[in-house]
Parts: sequence; C-alpha cells; structure tokens
Amino acid sequence: MRKEKTVDFHIKWAWHAISRMYNTYASRRYDMTMAIGYVLLNIDMENGTPATKIGPSIGMEPRSLTRTLKMLEERGWIRRETDETDKRFVKVFLTDEGKNKRELAREGVIAFNTMLRDQIPLDKLVIFFDVIKEINRLVEEENIKMKAENLLNEELS
Repeated sequence: MRKEKTVDFHIKWAWHAISRMYNTYASRRYDMTMAIGYVLLNIDMENGTPATKIGPSIGMEPRSLTRTLKMLEERGWIRRETDETDKRFVKVFLTDEGKNKRELAREGVIAFNTMLRDQIPLDKLVIFFDVIKEINRLVEEENIKMKAENLLNEELS
C-alpha cells in the first residue's frame, strides 16, 4: 500500500503541518514552541496540575516533559510545589507570566480553529470529528489487546 493511501500518513502529515505552523507563529511572536503552549494550556490556572498528569494529557514523554518544565521554571513561567502530605507528588502552577503566555497560546489555538471553521463547512467537520473519534476508539482497543497479549506472554515466559 502506498503511504498516500494510508490513514496514518494523512493524520501525521496534517499534524506535522499544524505543528510547524504553531511553532512558526509561537516562536516568532512569543518565544514559545507548540509543545510549551500545550504544556501551559494543560496546567489548571487556579489549582495547579500534578506534573504526572500533564505529559499523558498531551502525549509528551516524561523526559521531554521534565526538560520542558525545567525550562519553564527557569523562565519564571511556572513554579513547582511538593505536596505537603505526600512528598512524592509535585504540582505545577502558573506564575503571572505563565498565565500571560498561556493566554497567548489559547488565543493562537482559538484563531486557528476559527480559521478552520470559517473555511470548512460544519457538516464536514462533524464527519471529521466522528471519524477521528472512531479511529481513536479502535486504536485504544488495539492498544488494550496488545497490552493484554504482552502480559500473557510475560506470564508464560
């Protein structure tokens, strides 16, 4: 099968184009990257967010998240607080500067989505959302099957 006929090729191709667009926009104007914007957008403005919850919510590996959080802390955009009752847990909070940067990221996401909604008819977007939800469901089912098979193979070994 040619790559242009595979679903995953088109998803990845579109995501890379979106990523490049966001990175160009964010780096030129706000000294950010798309990854930084997504991290900031996934930190609760009032209550902070456990560091362990940020990565999975945006698909970021722990090492990359650790580097990103360290850099954001050095820039003064976030602060980390250790849980007083359980020192293993760390919550991440936005500073005032981090809240400003988060708002810029939010505005960028809204502008992009508004542009798409202005250019693509609603009925097509509804179909797109239905299809992408179905793809995600099927992928998740496949991941569950593979994890179960791996556990079974480990037990038999």
